Amino acid sequence: MAGVYVSWPFCAQKCTYCNFASGVFPDDLERRYLAALQTELSSTCWPWAPDTLYLGGGTPGSMSPGMLAELLSLIPGRPWREATIEAAPGSITPQLVEGWLCAGISRVSLGVQSFVARELRRTGRKHTAALVEREVALLRAAGLNEVNIDLIAGLPGQTPEGWRESLDWIERLHPPHVSVYMLEVDEDSRLGREMLLGGVRYGAADVPDEGLIAEFYEQAVARLQQLGIARYEISNFACPGHESLHNLKYWRLEPYLGFGADAHSFDGTTRRANVDSVKDYVLRVSSGLSAWENPTVPAHLDEERFFVGLRLMTGIRPKQEEWERFREPIGRFLHNGLLVREGDTLRLTDRGVLLSNEVFEEFLIS
Repeated sequence: MAGVYVSWPFCAQKCTYCNFASGVFPDDLERRYLAALQTELSSTCWPWAPDTLYLGGGTPGSMSPGMLAELLSLIPGRPWREATIEAAPGSITPQLVEGWLCAGISRVSLGVQSFVARELRRTGRKHTAALVEREVALLRAAGLNEVNIDLIAGLPGQTPEGWRESLDWIERLHPPHVSVYMLEVDEDSRLGREMLLGGVRYGAADVPDEGLIAEFYEQAVARLQQLGIARYEISNFACPGHESLHNLKYWRLEPYLGFGADAHSFDGTTRRANVDSVKDYVLRVSSGLSAWENPTVPAHLDEERFFVGLRLMTGIRPKQEEWERFREPIGRFLHNGLLVREGDTLRLTDRGVLLSNEVFEEFLIS
């Protein structure tokens, strides 16, 4: 089956580490964006009825129940096997939760990032660990038990003690799903740009080094495994049967449609992307133009199977011609202990996970 992704790029504040096409925008632009989304959705000729839905951003959890219901009424397939909404801690109310349930939401992903107050302050986040605990309890009391909690390893000023504190809170709350991301350093975030420039703003000088960040990640892998929350993808961990059905589509190269600014689509053979600027997206759709940034481009499935599929801990089963085609890099990574072969299956080792980008690059066809 296929999935749908809806981008809602609006936030109450822009976090220093965020490298997504999201931010704080005028209320008028938000209203126009909603109208453009409705236009894009209602004009779609659906090739199938999706069985998963994911609302990301941004903070789609900030949408009013009425806005959310209006949007989701335009997407076929309800009741979906899984419908996820991303939300920021500190914003969840009983009224919002009731609206999510009425609209068909069955899963909530909370952008917690840390449970340590001093770490949160330096990133611009305003929630507390106690507030997260109350909101998780609120979700569960309403019957929304499928909760994901995001953590980031490598925040400014993060210490081994602070990281253990965040993992202690995971044990205390025991969500069925946890995502652990190692801090990305690139020009698409304020913190990343400052680090690349060698500056000190946003706590750039206090970001842990790569070795310590890797230690934090490995500690999380071991601790979550003890809690029965197993790693099934490089950054994602779940209790058995609670994996993200929608995100699995990306790693298994299954089809999905994306709507909104910077949303991507894949039909099984070709890919396309919407323009990433919120203003450009609204202007194009409201003018009767396609939201696509460029025409569709063929997907290189032979290489994508490796650098997408190998993200999963179950690995991939290369075809015979792929074993031959990539004999040299596969053999080298097997020898170096970054890949392991089990019968016809090839997967990353624990060390290979930490060096996964180096592995994936070898399977890109120039």
